[in-house]
Amino acid sequence: MGIFQRFARLPLKPLCIWSLCPQYSTAFTVGRGLIVRSSQLIQHRYVHSRGLGASPGNLGAAPPRLPFSRVTQEDLAFFKTLLPERTITDPDLLKSCNVDWLKTVEGNSEVLLRPKTTEEVSQILRYCNERNLAVCPQGGNTGLVGGSVPVFDEIILSTSLMNQVITFDNISGILTCQAGCVLENLSNYLEERDFIMPLDLGAKGSCHIGGNVSTNAGGLRLLRYGSLRGTVLGLEVVLADGRVLNCLATLRKDNTGYDLKQLFIGSEGTLGVITAVSILCPRKPRAVNVAFLGCSSFQQLLETFQCCRGMLGEILSAFEFLDASCMSLLKKHLKLTNPITELKILFHTQALWSLRERITEALTHEGYTYKYDISLPVEKIYDLVQDMRGHLGGMAKNVVGYGHVGDGNLHLNITSPSKDPVLLAAIEPYVYEWTSEWKGSISAEHGLGLKKRNYIYYSKPSEAVALMGSIKAMLDPKGILNPYKTLPDHIH
Repeated sequence: MGIFQRFARLPLKPLCIWSLCPQYSTAFTVGRGLIVRSSQLIQHRYVHSRGLGASPGNLGAAPPRLPFSRVTQEDLAFFKTLLPERTITDPDLLKSCNVDWLKTVEGNSEVLLRPKTTEEVSQILRYCNERNLAVCPQGGNTGLVGGSVPVFDEIILSTSLMNQVITFDNISGILTCQAGCVLENLSNYLEERDFIMPLDLGAKGSCHIGGNVSTNAGGLRLLRYGSLRGTVLGLEVVLADGRVLNCLATLRKDNTGYDLKQLFIGSEGTLGVITAVSILCPRKPRAVNVAFLGCSSFQQLLETFQCCRGMLGEILSAFEFLDASCMSLLKKHLKLTNPITELKILFHTQALWSLRERITEALTHEGYTYKYDISLPVEKIYDLVQDMRGHLGGMAKNVVGYGHVGDGNLHLNITSPSKDPVLLAAIEPYVYEWTSEWKGSISAEHGLGLKKRNYIYYSKPSEAVALMGSIKAMLDPKGILNPYKTLPDHIH
């Protein structure tokens, strides 16, 4: 408590506080732009266990290939004429684009297209729609649910060369850029102009803003700046038939008709390909303070969170936590130091933040990782971790929890020496049933992608899923855009 009392006397300027404890760790940031990083079972719709393409035992597996056309030499000739030197067919160059970041999903695409302009994307999709060729849009390929890589032989449409800033208004703070801009590059661009991006992710060095918007990424600043559904002002999107939907507004208020951009935020490339984004960016805080606290229980962590919010109000921009198991993995695999036990060492802000941002990296050294991105009432976040440990017993190598206390988002990670179907069967659907029981969401910020598409009914009623299917059929009647993702194999 002494650490926190000293923190309470700090001047009101951006501060980030981390809290670590024998079982729980917390981090949060505050500033004048404060950034703290740091029942009864409801009726389940088990429709995903009947008649699906994926086997009932593994609903995240790939369904059978749909009857799309296969790429011919005539198709390649068209693409090479449209994109000379940017139509890639070399298997060695295609390999990294066919595999997801976790190396758990691998497709077999034979063609990678790298357009530079919206017009090129439009021509590609118009042609693919006419030829019934499936397309997998791909940004930085940092997704964790298999949404950004092909399942079979879909054409990969990369936005990596669409990386230009179009405009920036230093009065309003509105940035307009192409979808392939890397998040960290945009952050650097804005910081030179005394602004920041409203989102920050551990994958910022690789992820693209278009992919962030397509998955409605949350990240480390959501507590203060809100989600992309609020900060994104406009989008330019190419539809499945090649039509360009220009809703690239730069107005904070526009109440003329339906807000169509919301259809594409979080749609994971299944309704259209985002080619440009306009986003509202806040001013850069004059200072950022980070505090790392140790708590002896999750209840104490929650009490600390309440206290921080009461004292700091809107300047608290992040409040993160990691448990002792996460800290052990950081020390074991990445040789990072525990700030709570090494009080004589001076830790800089970035060093504290790296403890939170590099947990995923540390987990990759543990073997195979089953990852779950769960949204729950804040007080229930860690109950799931503890219940999962009890449920699995000695079947798992590690069960760890970390995430965003400020918005009720838990990252539950379960490791084993290698991929283990028996362990997976014990985890799923237990984790989704538990989440549904407490009226949570099975995907807080990662999306559904390939792996979680058939579990959507744990979070959405059948009427909502049916409406989603109708929207998909209207905008992409041939289903060429990112097939096998987001929506379940069969809609009821």
